[in-house]
Amino acid sequence: MRADVLLFQSAMPTVSVKRELLFQALGRSYTDEEFDELCFEFGLELDEITSEKEIISKEKGDGKAEGASDVILFKIDVPANRYDLLCLEGLVRGLQVFKERIRAPRYKKITPPSGEIQKLVITEETVQVRPYAVAAVLRNITFDKDRYDSFIDLQEKLHQNICRKRSLVAIGTHDLDTVCGPFTYTAKPPSEIKFKPLNQDKEYTAAELMDLYRTDSHLRHYLHIIENEPQYPVIYDSNGVVLSMPPIINGDHSKISLNTKNVLIECTATDLTKAKIVLDILVAMFSEYCQKTFTAEAAEVLYPNGKSHIFPELPYRREKIKPEIMNKKIGICETPSNLAKLLTRMCLKSHVIGNGNNIEVEIPPTRPDIIHACDIIEDAAIAYGYNNIQMTIPKTYTIANQLPLNKLTELLRQDLAAAGFTEALTFALCSQEDIANKLGIDISATKAVHIANPKTAEFQVARTTLLPGILKTVAANRKMPLPLKLFEISDIVVKDSTKDVGARNHRHLCAIYYNKNPGFEIIHGLLDRIMQLLDVSPSKENGYYIKASEDPAFFPGRCAEIFAKGRSIGNLGVLHPDVITKFELTMPCSVLEITIEPFV
Repeated sequence: MRADVLLFQSAMPTVSVKRELLFQALGRSYTDEEFDELCFEFGLELDEITSEKEIISKEKGDGKAEGASDVILFKIDVPANRYDLLCLEGLVRGLQVFKERIRAPRYKKITPPSGEIQKLVITEETVQVRPYAVAAVLRNITFDKDRYDSFIDLQEKLHQNICRKRSLVAIGTHDLDTVCGPFTYTAKPPSEIKFKPLNQDKEYTAAELMDLYRTDSHLRHYLHIIENEPQYPVIYDSNGVVLSMPPIINGDHSKISLNTKNVLIECTATDLTKAKIVLDILVAMFSEYCQKTFTAEAAEVLYPNGKSHIFPELPYRREKIKPEIMNKKIGICETPSNLAKLLTRMCLKSHVIGNGNNIEVEIPPTRPDIIHACDIIEDAAIAYGYNNIQMTIPKTYTIANQLPLNKLTELLRQDLAAAGFTEALTFALCSQEDIANKLGIDISATKAVHIANPKTAEFQVARTTLLPGILKTVAANRKMPLPLKLFEISDIVVKDSTKDVGARNHRHLCAIYYNKNPGFEIIHGLLDRIMQLLDVSPSKENGYYIKASEDPAFFPGRCAEIFAKGRSIGNLGVLHPDVITKFELTMPCSVLEITIEPFV
């Protein structure tokens, strides 16, 4: 029998919303099954239903008493590129438009009645550390506790998602009534920056703050972004009050509260495009609570070269798509007007033009994920309903046959499971650190294929070895009874200039034994069993053999290179303690990794 498959992490953001607030905003109640079905229809997944204790204050006589109440939470998995669904406000708005209860709102930027808009001046000192900034104002906003919590939570979700843990964009929100513009975004040596950070009771220099937050469970993950820079970015108001030291911490002076009426939003960035997206999403989601709903007050950003720009942009753009192409790609047969209606339900306002030959689609500022015609077609398919698409047999005249490499892979999987090893399925993408630093080698020596626009820091490169994924799986399952015996047979990717795509895949087999003792003899025995199955005898001439070698990932004197069919196919041995520690493991382990392509 095939062994169970272990997954060690999830790539989709999860949004937690209170069931009571959600149903109140939607204007009706659902059973758990009904809401699960609604999520599926909208292209989402209701991942989990949980409850938590919430402290509530109750009026009692002349004073207040505190009590606890159970709150039901819906945890909803949202696609990583749907930034507009990362909060209750966007989720409700999307579902209401989808069910045709409301029309998609139109977002506008406005100028204050006085005509004097807020200004943010960027100095040339920021060029080397964090060169871009955008800003906007939410004027006359009304917060309550739930809205405030949602506002803060959306910022955190964006920080972890599109902002790449603040490395690309860092968001700062401030009570505009506590500061005075124009504002200056500059960079200074750490010793020259001094202010009282958020929720602290005294002032610190920037250098002292870096030491203070080095042990902070939340902020310590962002220190590396600027700590080695000679100058740190900082934002001042016209009176010299520090608003924030991005991307680390805001100043306590301008912190927002439930009583805040005017919110200044600033985003500093190394990627201007993403900064614009983040700002547009924030103001679009929470402008609903402004006195003039769905409006954001413009702010002017002045660059060191003398040019200026007005933000937020809140751009609307139009795309054209042919109905016959949509029908063909989805596998349906709908009229152009029906297709336009489907897209409108997905917040993509559409109408038929040119005697039904084209559909004009308006892309709102909340949908930066729409970058190609296929994205529009996907939304139409979601609105139509995947379960409503008729299944058809493809019109191809070929005789199917399993690839020899895949056939060998399936046979090996069966026998490795029979040998007592459990199969792990891990991601093909990983961080640079996983395949380089943690294994004691330089990234330039790995021939790794780098992802140009990675979704997160965990998916920066295509893996060049299966070992990091297996080790992460062991780390995630280390509470399981010992020994842990895992294997994976999957592709790795390396650069190859001779290929038209510049890279090639290799099918690798990796196995690990994790226990209180290294168990090298077990891994060696597994290698012998694999070779027996492949009908390769132990021989230096036409068979296989091992030869002592050195590898930084392995313990000195405990590594061997494996040769078969006249070539090196991989290695086996006991991992170096440094490697084990870097993957958060505490006990020794031995591993085997080979390529199986020479045996096809």
